[in-house]
Amino acid sequence: MLQQPIQSTIDLGNGQVITIETGKLARQADGSVTIRQGKCVILATVCANKEPKEGQDFFPLSVDYMEKFSSAGRIPGSFFKREGRLNDYEILVSRLVDRALRPLFPEDYLCDVQVVITLVSSDPEVMPDSLACLAASAALAVSDIPIKEIISEVRVARLDGKFIVNPMRSEIEKSDMDFMIAATDKNLMMVEGESQQCSEEDFIKALEIGHEAIKAQINAQIALRDKVGVKIKRDYTKPVQKDELIEKAANFAKEKIRAIARSASSKNDRSLAFDQLKKELVESLGSEVADGDKKLMKKYFEDLKWEIVRDVIVDDRIRLDGRKLDEVRALNMEVDALPSPHGAALFTRGETQSLTTVTFGTPLDELLVESAAKSVYSKFILHYNFPPYSTGEVKFLRGPGRREVGHGNLALRSLKQMMPGNDYAYTVRIVSDILESNGSSSMATVCAGSLALMDAGVPIPKHVGGVAMGLITRQDGKYAILTDILGDEDHLGDMDFKVTGTRDGICGIQMDIKIDGLSMETMREALEQARKGRLHILDAMYDCISEARNEVKAHAPRMIKLFIDKEFIGAIIGPQGKIIQEIQRETGTTINIEEVGNQGEVSVFSQAKEGLDKAVAWIRGIVSVPEEGEVYDAKVKSIMPYGAFVEFLPGKQGLLHISEVSWKRLESLAGVLSEGDTVKVKLIGVDHKTGKFKLSSKVLMAKPEFTREGGGQRPPNEN
Repeated sequence: MLQQPIQSTIDLGNGQVITIETGKLARQADGSVTIRQGKCVILATVCANKEPKEGQDFFPLSVDYMEKFSSAGRIPGSFFKREGRLNDYEILVSRLVDRALRPLFPEDYLCDVQVVITLVSSDPEVMPDSLACLAASAALAVSDIPIKEIISEVRVARLDGKFIVNPMRSEIEKSDMDFMIAATDKNLMMVEGESQQCSEEDFIKALEIGHEAIKAQINAQIALRDKVGVKIKRDYTKPVQKDELIEKAANFAKEKIRAIARSASSKNDRSLAFDQLKKELVESLGSEVADGDKKLMKKYFEDLKWEIVRDVIVDDRIRLDGRKLDEVRALNMEVDALPSPHGAALFTRGETQSLTTVTFGTPLDELLVESAAKSVYSKFILHYNFPPYSTGEVKFLRGPGRREVGHGNLALRSLKQMMPGNDYAYTVRIVSDILESNGSSSMATVCAGSLALMDAGVPIPKHVGGVAMGLITRQDGKYAILTDILGDEDHLGDMDFKVTGTRDGICGIQMDIKIDGLSMETMREALEQARKGRLHILDAMYDCISEARNEVKAHAPRMIKLFIDKEFIGAIIGPQGKIIQEIQRETGTTINIEEVGNQGEVSVFSQAKEGLDKAVAWIRGIVSVPEEGEVYDAKVKSIMPYGAFVEFLPGKQGLLHISEVSWKRLESLAGVLSEGDTVKVKLIGVDHKTGKFKLSSKVLMAKPEFTREGGGQRPPNEN
């Protein structure tokens, strides 16, 4: 018999209630909870090994968020009809949870921990990613796995100037700010999101509102933990620590590390110097020392290096490469960097370099973004690639990892804010290949992507730039805020955050905080320094290319989107597709028609401008409504004794009576008109009952003079 489940609730204050429940499902896991809001139900489980693996010197945490298609009453569309590897959306949610949970564990805890979060019931209006971290934290809270604190994560959006915590899906689609915020009851841990050029103060306000909501969710987890009766966390084996080796490392390497940190050398030279020093330190132990002690000494060297380099930056106010704290590395950029892509840019900032291309496609190239709740097509795609040679390493070339997916998503969300609306005809794919990396290749992707879009002729109104920031703090209250961080500074910092935007506001943010007690004043200072760094980079970008090209490049495909009345869709397609196939065949174009509401959306795609113009004119002719008094270029389709039938618009024919061909009286049209001839006609009458059109050519000609002395010919039908 199942034990009675234990519950705790959270009132969101908008008629919505979140219920946390444990003790009913997955009871053999170390911790298991379900989170319910509306019809949305998430199951989160956590399991941890009792002992670390032998020789393990890092914390192996894995977090996987997955959505069951059955949660929304759907069957997967794959060949096997079952869920496969995590899709990009699931990976992004997994990253959001992982980045928030990782700092919770003790630094000396090295046991394998696995967190699995599963969407088992979907609500079309409830966003499950807003609840995933709450579920994972609650599962840890009711387990005996050692954690330092309880956390939670909420979404904060702004709609019509009002901030909303965990908004509905329909509200997010209309909002101009969308941020995911994770925190303990005292400190922020992680922030990621996008906005339509919000100010730094607006962002701070979102953080404050989100943090208050998180405190209520933490209290609900504490209440659940207390009801379960979890009071003591399990003990665990701590890694061996040898104080004598720590002392030897300090005596041998402390000042040498300080000298290297102050040398202002390049990344490669600095890495070689540190590696050589570490080798000398290990060799100083002698050949009789056990391998375990040698491994420990390497760890103590890295710990010492972390401490000393931080002190050098905070005390001397000088960076590893010799820069000032707020100084951006040297910038070099160019557009039209490659001859064949539809747009290309090369962006170099110090030792970080992105080669980014833009490719145009048709609606047939749109990306299907599928989740349990819904499937949508996206016409803006960004892919980020990080090959091993960018850091001088040798690794197997695999598919994109979670890091690549996350970095690409940040760049996409940032650039998306400036992209034209749905009436823009092209599907646009950006590809950023990182050729060299030493600090924030994702921000290089944003800058290179903006340059490449303008180079391609995509009508973005403003450049979007980005800068990566760092923060180093000390217990004595001193701190250093770093602009445009290096890879080493990212590793040794207490906070790293990336801010993208235009000259007018923030478009995207990704922030990870590794310390307790970060004040909002320090946050404001860091954001202001980031704004200045971003503006410096944007100035250089505008110097490179100040606005989007007026038109796409000569070798780029042409595309036009037409909006027509829905009733004309069938006329363009024709019986069994005959008309649309003829248009495509005769003009060398690709035509895609979709029904959108009460309109038809016609996209015409061609490699040649001439074919595009011909196809567009053809389609416009089909959907045009003939107007009396209008003049048309008509094509003779057939000759009859009483006149000629002519096509004056695609699919629309009318009779050009023999009496309307010329002011002269004609007995027949022989020698006057033949099938295939082109003749100008004017629509002079429409029979609305029969739908027949009356056309005339003679009214477009000068009427001849008539005199009884024979000075002219009597016009026909004149009495």
